[in-house]
Amino acid sequence: MKTDQETNNPVGLSRRFFVQSGAATVAGLVLGFHLPANPMRRAEAFAATGPTEGKAPQAAKLNTWLRIAPDGLITIYVAKSEMGQGIFTAMPMLIAEELEADWSRIQVEPAPSDAEFNYTGAPFEITGGSTSVRSTWEILQRIGATARHMLIAAAAKQWGVPAESCRAERGQIVHAASGRKAGFGELTAAAAALPADAIPKEPKLKAPSEYKLVGKPMKRLDTPAKVSGKPLFGIDVVVPEMRYAAVRHSPVFGGECSNFEALAKGMPAGTSLVKVTGGIVVVADSWFTAKTAAAGLDAKWTKGATTGLSSKDIEKKLRTAAGGKKLPVAASKGEPDKVLRTAKVKVEAEYSTPFLAHTPMEPLNCTAHVRPDGIELWVGTQSHTLTKMLVSMATKVPQEQVIVHTTYLGGGFGRRAENDVMLQAIEASKAVGKPVKLIWSREEDVQHDFYRPASLVKMRAGLGADGLPVAFTASIASPSIMQRWTMFGGLPKSGIDMTTIEGLADMKYECPNQHIAAAVVDTGVPVGFWRSVGSSHNAFYVESFIDELAHAAKQDPYKYRRALLEKSHPRFVKVLDTVARMAKWETPPAEGRHRGIAIAESFGSIVAEVAEVSVSADGQPTVHKVWVAVDCGRYVNPDTVIAQMESGVVYGLSAALRGQITLRNGRVEQSNFHDYTMLAPHEMPEVAVEIVESGEAPGGVGEPGTPPIAPAVTNALFAATGKRIRTLPISSHKLTGGKKS
Repeated sequence: MKTDQETNNPVGLSRRFFVQSGAATVAGLVLGFHLPANPMRRAEAFAATGPTEGKAPQAAKLNTWLRIAPDGLITIYVAKSEMGQGIFTAMPMLIAEELEADWSRIQVEPAPSDAEFNYTGAPFEITGGSTSVRSTWEILQRIGATARHMLIAAAAKQWGVPAESCRAERGQIVHAASGRKAGFGELTAAAAALPADAIPKEPKLKAPSEYKLVGKPMKRLDTPAKVSGKPLFGIDVVVPEMRYAAVRHSPVFGGECSNFEALAKGMPAGTSLVKVTGGIVVVADSWFTAKTAAAGLDAKWTKGATTGLSSKDIEKKLRTAAGGKKLPVAASKGEPDKVLRTAKVKVEAEYSTPFLAHTPMEPLNCTAHVRPDGIELWVGTQSHTLTKMLVSMATKVPQEQVIVHTTYLGGGFGRRAENDVMLQAIEASKAVGKPVKLIWSREEDVQHDFYRPASLVKMRAGLGADGLPVAFTASIASPSIMQRWTMFGGLPKSGIDMTTIEGLADMKYECPNQHIAAAVVDTGVPVGFWRSVGSSHNAFYVESFIDELAHAAKQDPYKYRRALLEKSHPRFVKVLDTVARMAKWETPPAEGRHRGIAIAESFGSIVAEVAEVSVSADGQPTVHKVWVAVDCGRYVNPDTVIAQMESGVVYGLSAALRGQITLRNGRVEQSNFHDYTMLAPHEMPEVAVEIVESGEAPGGVGEPGTPPIAPAVTNALFAATGKRIRTLPISSHKLTGGKKS
């Protein structure tokens, strides 16, 4: 058992409990856990308390996650952001499972933005990296199990029977021998009044074989409110005396408005012009008025970081950097250069991918109210606690005076982990002295994103007598995401951005001699986390190159991958075999159809995909069907897993087929969905998903479905046309009519 280094107290699961039995009769049983600052004690101490009558629950100050009201209604507070990925159902399921709750009596609410509500005990909570469920699984189980044990103990004490003779079942405590039953709500006061020594230090958790909810398909708790049109999203927010704002940014990154004062003097009545971080904002009584006025401004801009820069310039920078001689080394073993010199079969290829925008369907927005006593925000953010921290740092307002109301997010994909829109809304509100709702137009969103970095990689391999690689090298060049994320450690001294090499330096294919190097290239274009981050481009690179090696070895692409994985990675082999079976890989497809295969691991999950395509006589590709096999370890709601795999496919397929952000004279050329196009409904392929059971630790599901789709499609297009696609998007290539299957 570990000990607290400061107090030498055992941490195990010994808990400080805060119990106020009188208050509990008003609000019921409230469970949370106090997270001490010492990282060794994170998530180790639970607390139980309730509110004082007529006041907000005191438990909110104690990191409260679960409330059982006297009427039996169970409220579960979730400190992660719901952006369509289903965590407002999956996370409550883990608590409800251990609690033995009646699922029909569960409701979910977003947790307050206080740091005490951080699951990990870190300074802030963030929804990203497909971590929401897998990082909180055991914590949520223990909350439910502790509540169950307390309710059983309370009932047993009232009935004068051993606790072991009672059980929890569908929101009730049952004593089978006497036939007595009591609802959870009837027992909350007694449970809250239990002495600390009656509360289990190590609550017994269910075995997976005992699960009634976890692992079963469950309807999402957030669906009814969404389909009924309730105002749930940031763009729906309305507060008294609210004004509306529209933003104009410099057309080149880093430019500033040089004629702001002259423009401000000429604003029509009822509107105001405010200088904000990165641009200017028009504030008016409606967003249409603000947007129209902003669009009509004859703004002049200074030069910026990308003035004169073009996509060809960036490509040249990346190619030069990737070809450098002494790049920072990400991974190395054996003597690849020596082995390559003597290899009879050598394969070399260069691949590249463009900048990509996020384009969440809900436009970026934030409502801010700056008052003398603090700042209040209503916003869909992927990190309400990080937002508080960054807003406090930028405005010098103490964190305790910053209130963040987290709404549902109409898509995030990493874009809503940024705080630029919040700071602009705050600056606008401060200037006009009223609450301001700032909404970015789609044009501002597309042209002023934190983009998925463009990158370029050079790969080489030498094949042995059996056709398998005996040497492999890769040199990748890309802008750094982590360089500006100093709260995550920034760019390490090694010069290796881990987001650049994930899925490349840690690839699982067997090869005795390897060398992976990476270079950071500053292009002046802002970059950020994009769905599946580095794996989004590295899966394309690795899986395309492996396909080329299989072709050079005259071997089947599926069997070639299997041979490279079977010695050390049985989970990968099982996933690969599953998707091959699903797609009937060894059975020829219909006339004119062709298949490609790819597999990738990201965020703790392994996903393999097969795409079936055709190419028309005029060279237009069609993706007809995608088969997906996923091993995400233990999972909560299979419906969510399937939905996220489908979502990952459509998001990644849109990017693979047509997605690109290009620059000309330092300006982003794309502006809206007419030239940054999404997959249309009639273009969406049929998607079949199968979950591969492994019982391993939980992996993520929000992002891992995206990386394999691009190489699965491009490998299929090679099978169809004989042309290798080494740069994305696919639309930038001229394809010839498909050959026979």
